Amino acid sequence: MDDQTIHPAVGGKEAGYLLEFLEDGVYLSIYPDQGDGILFELSDIRKILNDNGVIDYDIIELSRIVREAAGEPRKLSDQYVDAASFVSEDSDPEAEAPVEEDGEATIVVEVSPDRLTATVQFDTKSGHRLPSADAVQVVLADKGIIHGLDENAIREGVDSLTPFVAARGEPAVNGEDARIERHFDLGEKGRPKVEAYDRVNYKDMNLFVFARKGDVLAERILQTEGVPGKDVYGNDIPAKNGKPIPIPQGKNTEILNEKALVASIDGQIVDNGKKIEVDPHLVVKGGVGVGSGNIDFAGSVEVKGNVETGFSVKATGDIEISGMVNGGDVDGRNVFIRGGVNGMSRGLVRAKEDVRAVFAENAEIEADRDIYLSDVSLHSTLRAGKRIYIEEKRGMIAGGIAAAGEEIRCKCVGNPVFVVTRLSVGVNPNLEKHYKELCKQYKEDNLRLKQITQMLNTLGKIDVSRLPQQRIDQINELTRSQFPLAGKIKRAEKEIQSVGRRTGQDAVW
Repeated sequence: MDDQTIHPAVGGKEAGYLLEFLEDGVYLSIYPDQGDGILFELSDIRKILNDNGVIDYDIIELSRIVREAAGEPRKLSDQYVDAASFVSEDSDPEAEAPVEEDGEATIVVEVSPDRLTATVQFDTKSGHRLPSADAVQVVLADKGIIHGLDENAIREGVDSLTPFVAARGEPAVNGEDARIERHFDLGEKGRPKVEAYDRVNYKDMNLFVFARKGDVLAERILQTEGVPGKDVYGNDIPAKNGKPIPIPQGKNTEILNEKALVASIDGQIVDNGKKIEVDPHLVVKGGVGVGSGNIDFAGSVEVKGNVETGFSVKATGDIEISGMVNGGDVDGRNVFIRGGVNGMSRGLVRAKEDVRAVFAENAEIEADRDIYLSDVSLHSTLRAGKRIYIEEKRGMIAGGIAAAGEEIRCKCVGNPVFVVTRLSVGVNPNLEKHYKELCKQYKEDNLRLKQITQMLNTLGKIDVSRLPQQRIDQINELTRSQFPLAGKIKRAEKEIQSVGRRTGQDAVW
């Protein structure tokens, strides 16, 4: 050390400490203990400093030097009192200072079990005079409390005998565990859908939660790291990191970007808590009616009961019904009905491929391919793109209309009372029906376009600037609507001509 020594050093490496008096101040070195514990307590070093005239120093810095025991000189004070003129602690205090009638209250420090707070209170058995803030800090330092000191609280606390918190540590903050955030709510199942104006649709009971291919079903929120704390002794408090969690991938799902669970097909969402799956097959355990509401599913559907009047089952896949269809609507790829179709002159059973049932009564059935009935068709309308088969049991068609594009097979047509029964073969009845619907819509659109044109021609003769704004907005809306309507009519003409050629009919404009 370059500074000149102005007083002999005290101690040495063998003594465990070295006190050096230089021109710029007093330096203290504490050497590491060669045994199992700390060689010096804070109170021991304070007495050595006091004996050598070092009385003006930072008690917190002294505590750090003692605790670290780095064996390196650390500046402790800028000045000291000459030992010759200094009264040591060994001298008799009663001979040097007057005795006070009322002494200072004893400073008592209590540290919480978690070592995060140090509370100071005063014991008045030894006296009622309050100690100074510096005295409180000295006691705290003696006990090794060096972190989180609240100097303002200490200054305010020594003005009364009320206990106060003199130091606060920082608690460790554990990391949050990873979690799965679901983007669907199965808790809404069984509640009727609320439509506009708070109208409740009891035919849509939300019994099933569906997903489309590509829909995000759930997302994994990653775990976070913990933040370590520090107690009032300056010791670090370790923190726990959050635990990871796997993505609950089930059947027909895929993981995107290692965090999102996405549906790989259309279907029903099935969540058992551990896995999230998408099931392309929907099973309705009861019938389709008031209890279930309408069914509209991207996949196949199995109905264990009946389809009641006024309710519908729609699916992109096959539909299997264990009971009857009583005036309901059914629309799927293939429709299999173990019972019959009692249409009640309402409802429609339609399939993109085949329809199979036991019987049809007052029903309307359409199939783009074939219709199979194992018993009879009574007063029903059957339309098949290719064939109608009614050859088992009675194999009878009595009343109504049966039309097929290629062939109709049955045992008996009509009945003894000569009920009118119409059969038609050779033209696809579904195309014919579609052709008639196109022509009807074409005529309605044409009439609507003529009305708009006439109205705009009449309004063109009026000074529009004198009309109210509401009327001007209506005119603008009419003007805008005529162009898409004209385009729709043009497309309809081409489709009518195409379907007409396939059905052998001439378009009537």
